[in-house]
Amino acid sequence: MCGIVGYIGTKEAYPILIKGLKRLEYRGYDSAGVALIGENQHLNVYKAKGKVSELEDFALQKDTSGNIGIAHTRWATHGEPCSANAHPHYSSSESLALIHNGIIENYSVLKDKLQSKGFAFKSTTDTEVLVQLIEYIKQTNNLDLLTAVQLALKEVIGAYAIAVLEKDNPDTIIAARKSSPLVVGVGNDEMFLASDATPIVEYTDQVVYLKDEEIAVLKKGEPLKIVDLHNVEITPEVKTVVLSLGQLEKGGYPHFMLKEIFEQPDCIFDCMRGRINVESDNITLSAVIDHKDKLLNAKRFIIVACGTSWHAALIGKQLIENFCRIPVEVEYASEFRYRNPVIDSNDVVIAISQSGETADTLAAIELAKSKGAFIYGICNSVGSSIPRVTDTGSYIHVGPEIGVASTKAFTGQVTVLAMLALTLAKEKQTIDKNEYLSIVKELSSIPEKMKDVLELNGEIAELSKIFTYAHNFIYLGRGFLFPVALEGALKLKEISYIHAEGYPAAEMKHGPIALIDAEMPVVVIATHNALYEKVLSNIQEIKARKGKVIAIVNKGDNVISKIADYCIELPTTIECLDPLITTIPLQLLAYHIAACKGLDVDQPRNLAKSVTVE
Repeated sequence: MCGIVGYIGTKEAYPILIKGLKRLEYRGYDSAGVALIGENQHLNVYKAKGKVSELEDFALQKDTSGNIGIAHTRWATHGEPCSANAHPHYSSSESLALIHNGIIENYSVLKDKLQSKGFAFKSTTDTEVLVQLIEYIKQTNNLDLLTAVQLALKEVIGAYAIAVLEKDNPDTIIAARKSSPLVVGVGNDEMFLASDATPIVEYTDQVVYLKDEEIAVLKKGEPLKIVDLHNVEITPEVKTVVLSLGQLEKGGYPHFMLKEIFEQPDCIFDCMRGRINVESDNITLSAVIDHKDKLLNAKRFIIVACGTSWHAALIGKQLIENFCRIPVEVEYASEFRYRNPVIDSNDVVIAISQSGETADTLAAIELAKSKGAFIYGICNSVGSSIPRVTDTGSYIHVGPEIGVASTKAFTGQVTVLAMLALTLAKEKQTIDKNEYLSIVKELSSIPEKMKDVLELNGEIAELSKIFTYAHNFIYLGRGFLFPVALEGALKLKEISYIHAEGYPAAEMKHGPIALIDAEMPVVVIATHNALYEKVLSNIQEIKARKGKVIAIVNKGDNVISKIADYCIELPTTIECLDPLITTIPLQLLAYHIAACKGLDVDQPRNLAKSVTVE
């Protein structure tokens, strides 16, 4: 969601802040702004609707001097996208400026209170309420800024990551978090602040991840200080970030999304490295070794996730049930957290999130923990909130994913779920030894087969030109490939703005078949598995109604290839690993259709990479 950047040190802050905002553009945003305490001791706030480049244009002739500043990219929650609602927000006296990621749920009550005290508001955001509240508490009680922030946050209900500047305190940034990520970078005679580590790694690899209700005091010339809302001092836990600048650049590709699609062979190899041995006949997961009894004795697994991660969870359900013979439920985290689910200490809850900061998934974890469940996290971002609050888990190790539409994170999640299912099955002795060896060996060969699929990029790019006209798509799959159909449809919706729906192929005749005509493209994932003949029948039903069929088949298919309008031929793999191969052409198809339409592939409208608010 919103992006936060801050700097305090000896360098000019503005260029660092602008570069940081550009590093955070992948999170999604509709406006941007910056606050600086200049050489003249003025607190200058500049903001603009639109891209960071528009903020740069607006600030071109302005005073951008100063060694301290905070900056923000906003994804609208309260109030429409406009410069007035952009952050930073001044307090009434313009002595304070504040940026905020999250939602203040009781903002309306607080706003009424402040208006009754004579405060006027220039925006329709919940954030302005917070900066006005801090000023009110500070002025009324004659307090320092840190104490005023602590007292204000005690009155707040909701989620926040904030940073505050004070004109009369030009050597300090106060920052705080609750249920929204915030990281402090510690350099030589300088400190940085950001929503995640991407704007920081260019300057330092030493970071501190703030925990809920912790407040960081970044003061020039002094070490980082962290306190809680009750002013109890906390020793900062400094971690080393393993992240290279090259991972944050496009590397010659026109978009991050295409780069990340092409990174998948290496990413999946990295995901398996150290977990599958060199002989490719055994998988070792430290989480299973350390918590074997809890995992093997589970009566049920519940997987909670959102979006693309939920699609990976559906594949995980089939893998675990098929090999481990343990019942698995898959829940949208946003629904799970507001139901009254039946959970007990015999349950294992698997939480999947690329960012490790998804608000609904974090809330689902807290609910499950309160019921005594054991929590296993699967995420990509090292040091994020989910790894810190779960009992154990596995990183997917696919590197930073910048494109908003998830690609390599999906295949990484499926790979980890496959390794988890196989590891548990071997320990439970619910899988035949030869089958286990066969699947592990095949899993280790997936990166090479992915490279073969990527060689079809040019063919898929040409095919995509035919379908830029489409207003609707249907995606069909069965078994392990039904979630792939859902994921393919989601990719197309996200970046091309074409309406698309995924269905189990057999469900087509229960409604969607009414939509089939000569203008309806239907993508059918029809690799040669146990349900091949069934899917063939579904394709014949589509063709009988003049539908346009794009078939995803295996190399050498001589049946479906004769009746489909277009075929994409893929290398063959074991049925349970088909999702790792078949999802790539669907990613490429969505990418090239969107690119042909001239759309912003990496930053599609209205979407954010990390959904840190409800």
